[in-house]
Amino acid sequence: MARQPTQKTIDKWQRWFAIECNNRTWDLASKPERTPDEDREMLLGAYAAAFHWSIIGKPINDARADLALAHVHALLGHDMALDYAQRCLAFFENNEGEDWDLAFAHAEMAHAAAVIGDYELHARHYAMARKRGLAIHDEEDRNIFMEEFVRIPSEVKTR
Repeated sequence: MARQPTQKTIDKWQRWFAIECNNRTWDLASKPERTPDEDREMLLGAYAAAFHWSIIGKPINDARADLALAHVHALLGHDMALDYAQRCLAFFENNEGEDWDLAFAHAEMAHAAAVIGDYELHARHYAMARKRGLAIHDEEDRNIFMEEFVRIPSEVKTR
């Protein structure tokens, strides 16, 4: 009979899967073009990361998982991007995080607003994301943010 892994081992696996799924999701999201299979993998990876973080992570990990889900759904043109973006933004407006967390939360609100065609919501959060992004203290973090921010639509297109 196979020996059951210890809870410590299971926790280590949960963390490993959360990180790997998150990293794969963002790798796919940053590609200029994806195949339909890659879009599906990106979406499944975001949900898998969120699932594993929900087991092993802290509330901040859940909020960052919501950020990834908002981003992926926005890239795929799904209206539900707004739900995840709102949850993420609410968390970082009311809890401590890194300075880049709130910049990304506003960026994903702008991205989701672009998807649903809400000009006012987009403009407000796009401006906040830009302002907060430029204020990120760590240069490497700021550069990472700006690399992602340029992929957020700068204006809302009609559907």
